[in-house]
Amino acid sequence: MTPERYQRIMQVLDCRQPDLTVCLEQVHKPQNISAVIRTADAVGVHQVHAIWPRGSKMRTLGHTSAGARNWVDVQTHHDTASAFAELKAQGMQIVATNLSDRAVDFRQVDYTRPTAIVVGQEKTGISDEALAMADQHIIIPMVGMVESLNVSVASALILYEAQRQRQLAGLYQTPAAQLDRQAIDRLLFERGHPVLAKVAKRKNLPYPSFDEQGEIIADAAWWQAMQSSK
Repeated sequence: MTPERYQRIMQVLDCRQPDLTVCLEQVHKPQNISAVIRTADAVGVHQVHAIWPRGSKMRTLGHTSAGARNWVDVQTHHDTASAFAELKAQGMQIVATNLSDRAVDFRQVDYTRPTAIVVGQEKTGISDEALAMADQHIIIPMVGMVESLNVSVASALILYEAQRQRQLAGLYQTPAAQLDRQAIDRLLFERGHPVLAKVAKRKNLPYPSFDEQGEIIADAAWWQAMQSSK
C-alpha cells in the first residue's frame, strides 16, 4: 500500500458516520441494492442493514457494486424485530418512509441524531410491523401524478439531507466520534492488502495494526505464520 493510498483511505474513514445507517427491508432488486450502497458510501455511511427472511435468496448482494461493497459493510438480519432491536440498542432513532397521519416532511427530521433510515420492498413497501415499531414516519413531498419514488432515489434524497445537516453541524470534522481503531485497521488491511487479508483469513490469523505511515505492525511470529506453507 503506497503512502498516497493510505492517506486517501484515512481521509475517507475519517468522514465515516457510524451512527447513520440505512435499513433495507426485503429490498430485492440488485440495481436498487447497488444504488443504495453507492449512495451510502458517498455520504459516509459505514454500515447498511438488510432484512431478508430465512430461506429467501440473498444472492442479489453479490450483484451489487463491487467498489461500494468494498467500503460499506452490509449486516443481514432474518427478521425486522431483531434488526430494529439492534438499531435501538445502538441508540438510533428509526425513521420509516410512509404516507400516514403522523408522517412529517423528511427534511424536518434531525439527522444529526443517531439515525436509521428504513426503506421497504419495491412492490409492497415497508411492512406493518416495521411501521408500528418506527419512531417517526417521513414523506417526500410530491406534486406529480406518481405517488412514490424508486426506493434507491428516495434513499438518496434522505441520505443527502442527512449529510447536509451533519455537515452544518460539523460531524464530518470530528474524527473522535467516528470509527474505532479496530474497524479502521480491518478496513486498511482488507482493502489495502487484499491478498494478505485472504491469507490471514484462511489461516485464521489476527489482523495486524498499522502505524501512522500505513505500515503493518506485526511481530516475526505473525509474518512467519503468514509465510508458512501450512
